Amino acid sequence: MNDSTLAQRLEAVRERINSAASNSGRSAKDIELIIVTKNHSAALPIELLDLGETQFGENKDQEASPKAKEVEYVRPGLATWHFVGQLQSNKVRSVLEYASCIHSLDRDSLLKELVKQLAKDTEKRIQVFLELNLTDDPNRGGLDPKDLSRFAELVMAQPQIQLLGVMGVVGLDVEPAVDFERIAKASAELVSLDPAAKFISAGMSGDFEEALGFGATHLRIGTAITGNR
Repeated sequence: MNDSTLAQRLEAVRERINSAASNSGRSAKDIELIIVTKNHSAALPIELLDLGETQFGENKDQEASPKAKEVEYVRPGLATWHFVGQLQSNKVRSVLEYASCIHSLDRDSLLKELVKQLAKDTEKRIQVFLELNLTDDPNRGGLDPKDLSRFAELVMAQPQIQLLGVMGVVGLDVEPAVDFERIAKASAELVSLDPAAKFISAGMSGDFEEALGFGATHLRIGTAITGNR
């Protein structure tokens, strides 16, 4: 990987997405590639913008905020930022300054803070995915799938929040297909409440092809494109 260029790695991943989508009877045009640029400087998303990519993911506000500002200064109006990590309530205000989508809405207190900060600007809108906790550890980030419908109803009632769908991370000690199937089941439950919330944020560098087979629409891919951090 280290001997290949960024453009070559990007092209290789794009080809794999096209192939996996085709094998699932889907069009690659319906798949959103979010390139996770964490632990890299602003130079990386700037180079990716020059290669035609516009969707970037970050998981820590203290890194993402200055990076987004630098990219905006160099390439104004081009980058779209997705916050894909666990979000602390005290970081919501900052994240709303640059992120267009939050993939990790997972609890009432976070929703409350999101609504509070959005209320300061009635023109502001944010897209969200509801993150699922697919483990048996209640201390892990994510929503208990059993609580999905209740929480989704609260989110759907907020006019400044657009609910896109569900997000999940496959466990390290399970077959990916098991968790992808659970994510797909949760997605079906959510769609029964809100047909527009049909999107699935799932699949990373090691499993995105399999994720596509279970309906993933938003892929969060880092090292397969960016190289080792």
